[in-house]
Amino acid sequence: MKAITLNLELLDKIELSDIDLPDLGSNDVLVHVKAAAINHRDEWCRQGLYPNLKNGVVLGSDGAGTIAEVGAEVDSSWVGKEVIINPAMNWGDDQRVQSKDFKILGMPDNGTLAEYVKVPVDRVHLKPDHLNWAESAGLPLGGLTAYRAVCVQGQVQKGNKVLVTGFGGGVAQFAVQFALANGAKVYVNSSKAEKIKKAKELGVENGFDYTDDNWSDIASEETGGFDLIIDSAMGDTLDHLIKVIKPGGRIVFYGATKGNPKEFQARKVFWNQIQLIGSTMGSDLDFEQMLALVKGKNIVPVIDKIFKMGDFVQAFDRMKEGLQTGKIVIRILQ
Repeated sequence: MKAITLNLELLDKIELSDIDLPDLGSNDVLVHVKAAAINHRDEWCRQGLYPNLKNGVVLGSDGAGTIAEVGAEVDSSWVGKEVIINPAMNWGDDQRVQSKDFKILGMPDNGTLAEYVKVPVDRVHLKPDHLNWAESAGLPLGGLTAYRAVCVQGQVQKGNKVLVTGFGGGVAQFAVQFALANGAKVYVNSSKAEKIKKAKELGVENGFDYTDDNWSDIASEETGGFDLIIDSAMGDTLDHLIKVIKPGGRIVFYGATKGNPKEFQARKVFWNQIQLIGSTMGSDLDFEQMLALVKGKNIVPVIDKIFKMGDFVQAFDRMKEGLQTGKIVIRILQ
């Protein structure tokens, strides 16, 4: 079968390879992948930013397709069903935090950027009827991460004023849609006017250009402050977030692309009872509740661009350059 694999010896670091079909364990299913989406972690693997990377691994955490084959102990009625894949593996029994065995499909295990992928049967869920293959492929990782950040850790409530930073990426667009679906008044920030325009089309109140040093003052004056902020950047932007969060508010961060903050305003945080909350991916329960919200509210992932499998380098480069608004999807060979 064809697969997009890591090869750090090449200039592009990735290649389209011919690999063998995987052997199924007794509780596994073989998914014939129709479409797969890429995430920042795939590009970071390409850049060699994860430990223990190995050439030949199939990248990709997001995917949707049909069940082609099942293991000996799996109900044969799964064959032919249209499914999406939960890429969060081994969360564990504690809903508060993932176990030490937690991992994400696509590294170290072979992922979804292939004609077929093997996963345990408990990782597959029926594809939402209102979504096409590309939209379904774009949902799992970003949707799960956003759901946990907004609904579980953030405890969003109707009428809350919510700021989602860095609008344009997959998680951010889901965070916007999930907050709106829960009745919140949502705002975003971005460095690109066209991304703010897209956010407004989804229903946000307004957007702020974070390249303007005064954006937090402008946002505070317009909104009176936010009850909840969803962020993936951290770094020195934390100073701005502390300025615009209301006393008693929650700042949930699911990444730190700008690294650690050089300074931390501890006095403002404790005096104003501000909660700083970490979040990452989500549990199996979170995934089921996320799917229920998507189905119940007919939420449709924003798709940035769909690439042919042979154009995989262009797809990864678009992610690297941060040009996307929504999910970058690769249509897998059929």
